[in-house]
Amino acid sequence: MAIVETAMVSEGILRVTLNDPDRYNALTPALIEGLSDAFAAIRHDREVRVVILDGNGRGFCAGADMSGTGGVPERARGRGPVGFIHEMQEHLMDVVLAIHETPQPVIAALHGAVVGGGLALALTCDLRIATDDAFFASHFIRVGLSSCDLGTSYWLPRICGPTIAAELMLTGRRFSAEEARTFGVLNRVTSSESLLPTALELAAMVADNSEYGVRMTKVGMWANLDASSLRAAMELENRTQVLGTFTGNMTEAGEAFREKRAPEWKSM
Repeated sequence: MAIVETAMVSEGILRVTLNDPDRYNALTPALIEGLSDAFAAIRHDREVRVVILDGNGRGFCAGADMSGTGGVPERARGRGPVGFIHEMQEHLMDVVLAIHETPQPVIAALHGAVVGGGLALALTCDLRIATDDAFFASHFIRVGLSSCDLGTSYWLPRICGPTIAAELMLTGRRFSAEEARTFGVLNRVTSSESLLPTALELAAMVADNSEYGVRMTKVGMWANLDASSLRAAMELENRTQVLGTFTGNMTEAGEAFREKRAPEWKSM
């Protein structure tokens, strides 16, 4: 049984599942490598339009492997103290970036514990849904480290605002799914039974749009999050729209509207 499982669950929708429930899907080298391999393949798979990322067992991901039994990535072996820890961090960073930079939108479907590195994985996804009994925490600070880890210090202030992010990061306290929704971390809160159906419904709404439109919206939105000015953001938007007219999809959308049918999108 693979430690990271992938399965096409609907047309264009791929489910990626963390599958190490005995360790609460902790971020062991094996799990990180499995995730990295999965997303390396996904980014080049034209059949995949949307990804749902979830976890097996009692929770989504408990973060760092605190058991000490998960092993060490090959890249960290044989290094001195600084090099060892640095390569461990780089190993983790690579998968966070791989998820964020995958051209297909990624929806996190969360339950149980979503803490530490698990929270970081969730934050780097584009959309997030959670069960009503899920709980979240920036647990890095609770183990004597900084809460600024694996992109948390980048995403949480942008999602929640600096005041709420400062509280969550400085205390490391648990916060509920309902709080997370109020803070803007979650798109939906649902029951355990409805988690996957709700994620599939949201994924299908995304996949109904054109390949070009979805891809350029994800790329453009996150690029413009760091835009230096409104003008810089709009310059990127303008070029994206000009390029988009050459797909023929805008013409097709107009014809479909007049003919009262769903558009048949042209691929990129």
